[in-house]
Amino acid sequence: MKAIFEGSAVALVTPFTENGVNIPELKKLIDFQIENGTDAIVLCGTTGEPATMTEEERDLVITEGIKHIANRVPVIVGTGSNNTAHAIELSKKAEAMGADALLVVTPYYNKCSQEGLKRHFLAIADSVDLPIILYNVPSRTGVNVQAKTLAEVAKHKNIVGMKEASGDISLVAEMSRLAGNDITLYSGNDDQIIPLMSLGGKGVISVLANIAPKAAHDITHAYLDGDVKKANELQLYYNPLVSAMFIEVNPIPVKTALNIMGFEAGPLRLPLCEPSAANYEKLCNILKEYDLI
Repeated sequence: MKAIFEGSAVALVTPFTENGVNIPELKKLIDFQIENGTDAIVLCGTTGEPATMTEEERDLVITEGIKHIANRVPVIVGTGSNNTAHAIELSKKAEAMGADALLVVTPYYNKCSQEGLKRHFLAIADSVDLPIILYNVPSRTGVNVQAKTLAEVAKHKNIVGMKEASGDISLVAEMSRLAGNDITLYSGNDDQIIPLMSLGGKGVISVLANIAPKAAHDITHAYLDGDVKKANELQLYYNPLVSAMFIEVNPIPVKTALNIMGFEAGPLRLPLCEPSAANYEKLCNILKEYDLI
């Protein structure tokens, strides 16, 4: 099995104007990522706010993003939905647009059983001819993928990865034990990159990488290169910055941080809103501490 990427993939923010998507700034953010070692780019993941984008805006981000990335790194497109038919539609469209892989989150709100999860994931995998990374984030969805479920769906040729963001290291260990020969595990939590990699993972799909792409790259590649001591030191050094990116719900802090750093990431869309004044000050202070402003 060949991993889609090893190292750090950024869950890229979507820069907005008051009226739509800021495509010139999207291209600037993509170049910033690639120039600083990011190994893959996720478009329209949670951090990109696809839930509040129109279909036309999503299509624009995907088509313009893929065109600008121009095969420099793999492009992974978020196509998850709590409606299996809609997820299939989004996945087929992303494939037609030239995506290299898909990121498919567990269904949310209406939720489902483990049997429903299996049928959902397999129906999507049957509908395309692209590698798929599943995404387990129960804090957002209310659904947790059991290791046995992952092992069963991982037998499908198109299901090749798992972005694991449950925070449950025991679950990660069981996933690796049962499915590690069939999938590549990626951390979905920036503060647990090295713990997950120590259990067989190959990297991270990162929020941190939006503001510190080289840091996320260096953490993962130190471990991949066998320098566990350096990897641990980097993980611990950057953990306060990681924590600051979650002082309010993602992507509020990281998008605000990009604006503070001089990028034109633009506004958040309701129901997300700007951080409190106190948290804005904390973000300014932590960015100064890490020499990002």
